[in-house]
Parts: sequence; C-alpha cells; structure tokens
Amino acid sequence: MTEPTRTPAPGGAEAQLRIREMTYADCDRVAEIRVGGWRTAYRGMMPQSHLDALSVPEDADRHRARFARADGTTVNLIAERDGRAVGWSCHGPYRAGDLRTPDAELYAVYVDPALYGSGAGRALLAESLRRCAAAGHPRMLLWVLKDNARARRFYERAGFRPDGAEETFEADGVPVPELRYARELTAP
Repeated sequence: MTEPTRTPAPGGAEAQLRIREMTYADCDRVAEIRVGGWRTAYRGMMPQSHLDALSVPEDADRHRARFARADGTTVNLIAERDGRAVGWSCHGPYRAGDLRTPDAELYAVYVDPALYGSGAGRALLAESLRRCAAAGHPRMLLWVLKDNARARRFYERAGFRPDGAEETFEADGVPVPELRYARELTAP
C-alpha cells in the first residue's frame, strides 16, 4: 500500500488520497465507477445502445466472480479519498492469446467521472507502474480506444507511446478500434 498523499479535491480543498488493494466489499463501488466511466468517457466513440445497456449490478457480479476465482496474478487497486473509493485500476500479465509474456498489462484505470482531473487516475497508474517494475516486468502494455484523445494524452504524459499494434472489437455490431501503448519499466 502506498503512503497517503495530499492531492487537490474538487472545489480546491485538499484531501488525502490513498491507494490500497481492492477488497470484495469494493465490488459494488468499482462497478459504479467502471460503468460511469464507460458511459462518460466512451460517449460518441461506441454505440450509445451499448453504453445504455451496461448494468452496475451485472458488472458488480462479474467483479465478485473474479474475486472467487482469483489466482493472485491480477492486482486490483482502489484510490480512496476520505474513506470513499474514487477510482480503480487493474493490472497483471500481458495477455497474448493464451500465452503469457514477461510484460505486464494495464487492464483498466477508471475514476469516478465527477472526479476527473483530481489526481486519482495518475496515482493509480503510478502505483501499478511501481508494482510491475518491482516485479521485474520489462514493459507495461495497455489498449486504448483509438478515438479516446483524452485517455491517450493521459497515457502519453505518463511515458506510454503507441507501438503500432491495433485491434478492433465490436460493440452492438459497430467496429471499435483500439491502439496498443507501451512503456519500458525500470526496476526500483
């Protein structure tokens, strides 16, 4: 767990932001953050029907199921401010089909949309990078929607760069292109 840091809270007040491991009890709040993040960040980048169909209870159930079958390779982190979860990230081994590579993958970083720009996303990403470097991973990879300029800037400010790989997935029959970003890691 990282030491609490002082970060600006909305409205200019300063509040402690703490990064900690996610617990089973966080599943409902993580689902709220993730679904809210998808609906806000991906508006106009994928079909609205897909975003409207997202369900917080179903997403929470998926998180609970993952906890039940966790094997310790995936790390879920919570950014907490004043005792309330405000962000979530998840990282683990890079998935190249069924093969695991020595690289790490950032699977997700989501912050409560009302708190975008509060530092929670940066703190979650920094902690994931720190842990992956300490574990000896040579690089961290991630996938980001090609049209998500805000997220791409966020990752680029953290030292990630597109590495030329692209994939497309479908959302309600509409192709949604993604780019892979990479960043070299150095052990502490």
